[in-house]
Amino acid sequence: MVAAGSGERLGLPTPKAFVAIGGRPMLARAVAAALAHPAVGLVVVAAPPGHEDLAHAIVEPLGPHAVVTGGATRQASVRAALAAVPGEATAVVCHDAARPLATPALFGLVLEALEGWEGVVPVVPVPDTVKRVRGEVVVETVPREDLALAQTPQAFLAAALRDAHERAVRAGVTATDDAGLLEWAGYRVRSVPGEARNLKITTPEDLGLAEALVAEVARA
Repeated sequence: MVAAGSGERLGLPTPKAFVAIGGRPMLARAVAAALAHPAVGLVVVAAPPGHEDLAHAIVEPLGPHAVVTGGATRQASVRAALAAVPGEATAVVCHDAARPLATPALFGLVLEALEGWEGVVPVVPVPDTVKRVRGEVVVETVPREDLALAQTPQAFLAAALRDAHERAVRAGVTATDDAGLLEWAGYRVRSVPGEARNLKITTPEDLGLAEALVAEVARA
């Protein structure tokens, strides 16, 4: 569970993972969803440096967990968390605490879809027309039929994920998600349908939308 982001773009003094949605920290919502699926036996939280105790206090009531100090980048945080994953684990799910509305069913879907593959990433269609631009010049319109927006949770064979991260460190390669690292390393990554409500909280507008979605569920 990657939770080490500062959340500067939210304009709040609290690290993003500890910001509440519907009265509950994002981290708590994300960890609870993961542990609600029976295939998830342990959650390792990569916490913001200096906030490890708070992360532990938030997730301790939820179930089996460990807390490690996150790194300066998402990739470094995942590596730190991987070091705390038991060696006997055959599959690892990487999720962002900044996606607190992912459902337990999505965790199950990516794990089930992993059979015969090294990685699984949930995706949603690109709704808008995509333009490639350089400065103010529109260079081309990119066909969106083959494009998709990646989400987390993403599931991986543990050995493949460890190998991709180790090779990336040696090669100085960075990626914006773990599926990208596996793609770079030559592993096969499968796509499955993501969830429309599984938005990533980055801006105050995202936070407002998430609050509205949580309120809507509560009223249902």
